[in-house]
Amino acid sequence: MDNPEAASSATAVQSRDAPTSMRWNGASPDSPVPWNCYHSPESGVRTSLPVEEIRRVVESGKGTLWVDIDYRNDAQKSLLENVFHFHPLAIEDSLNSNSRVKIEEYSGFLILVVRTIAFRHETEDPYDIETVNLTCFLGPNYLVTVHGQDTGPVEATVALLHRKPELAEAGPARLMHAIVDEAVNAYFPIIDQLDEFVDGLEDRVFGSFDQSSLRDIFNVKRLVLSLRRHLAPERDVFAVLTNRPSALMTLDTQIYFRDIHDHILRINDALETYRELLSNTLDSYLTQVSNRLGSITKTLSVVATITLPFIIVSGMWGMNFDRIPLAHTSHGFWTMLVVQLLLGAILLIGLKWRKLL
Repeated sequence: MDNPEAASSATAVQSRDAPTSMRWNGASPDSPVPWNCYHSPESGVRTSLPVEEIRRVVESGKGTLWVDIDYRNDAQKSLLENVFHFHPLAIEDSLNSNSRVKIEEYSGFLILVVRTIAFRHETEDPYDIETVNLTCFLGPNYLVTVHGQDTGPVEATVALLHRKPELAEAGPARLMHAIVDEAVNAYFPIIDQLDEFVDGLEDRVFGSFDQSSLRDIFNVKRLVLSLRRHLAPERDVFAVLTNRPSALMTLDTQIYFRDIHDHILRINDALETYRELLSNTLDSYLTQVSNRLGSITKTLSVVATITLPFIIVSGMWGMNFDRIPLAHTSHGFWTMLVVQLLLGAILLIGLKWRKLL
């Protein structure tokens, strides 16, 4: 196409038509071809390329190709070695659900492992979370995402492509930024829920002294520690990603990853604040428990002290002797009752005077 305006018009037409065909339902368990989309200046955006055409696109080095692989499918998993020819160690990292968050650059491609997160709504614990590793292989003209579960970041990025097909024109590095940005953004709803919990915690502990709040404090504190454990390596990874020169990523693209790095720092600062607040609240709760126990012990001690004269006097007059003072007088009982009450009142006045009450 020699006319640039005609080429631009053709691309725009393809972009407008792309949303009608761009759908993502995850990698089918029995489909040997993973979900994929390809953008080129000549043909616009296309999806569902066969394996052989994916191979030709990778070898040509032209356009922008995105392939999403579910490693639970052996046929799709084999593309990592047979089509893209990734290093065996990189493939091993992508297929291991417990791989640590990392970034490594091999000859011809870059591998980035991030961890996205979500609440597990099927469990009784309202603060139970699940984590999913998402691996990105970035090449000269392709992006390969690998995961073992349906992940929100991939789905959200496909929806973004559905609305803005021109995102693929920016290259595979910008596509990787969009996916990783969604993976990090998944932490923000959890941060909002933690913020809501901490706001209501003060009234529960200091207002109504809700005893169930102790269990929630421990659960949320465990959640905060877990989030910090997941985010700490991502902070270091994105610090490297935004500052290390790479042939696969321009300086303009690295600026976008700096924004993700800023998000991670902000989330880490919030988690550190919540950790300190929860620790202080836990200390305050335990102090209240100790104070309440001291108050109860104090009350019981006062009751025991006041009733001590009754026990002594009653015990003395309960002895089996014939000659006990006032034993045969008509007002002996009332006299002893008045004496006991006076002794209790004197002890009570004495405790008040000594400021023991």
